[in-house]
Amino acid sequence: MAVAQISAVTFAVADMARSVRFYRRCGFELLHGGEGADFTSFRAGGGFVNLMLRSGYTAQCWGRAIFHVQDVDAHHRELVAAGLRPEAPPADAPWGERFFHITDPDGHELSFAQPMTRRGDAAGPD
Repeated sequence: MAVAQISAVTFAVADMARSVRFYRRCGFELLHGGEGADFTSFRAGGGFVNLMLRSGYTAQCWGRAIFHVQDVDAHHRELVAAGLRPEAPPADAPWGERFFHITDPDGHELSFAQPMTRRGDAAGPD
């Protein structure tokens, strides 16, 4: 039996209001909860990004969640204009994506990516 797709990723956060503002500025659509909630859910394409408030949570490096966007360069510009600080400008990767990374206020690493095309076809991981 194979896994069909990921439905959601859930991140622990120390300050829900701060995190909700960050994820909204990143372009995620708020569906449930909000700045005063213990649990918040955002739309991420066909899936969801959830935030759960955890008292005493401290930033940790755990890995990275990757989100595809239509235009990675435009998305980078929008995040910078919103006052966010991605790690670097978008770059082309050998596996066929153009991407950039940003870290949320609780240490969760996010990558925004766009498949690059080769000979008219979308490229995937080699």
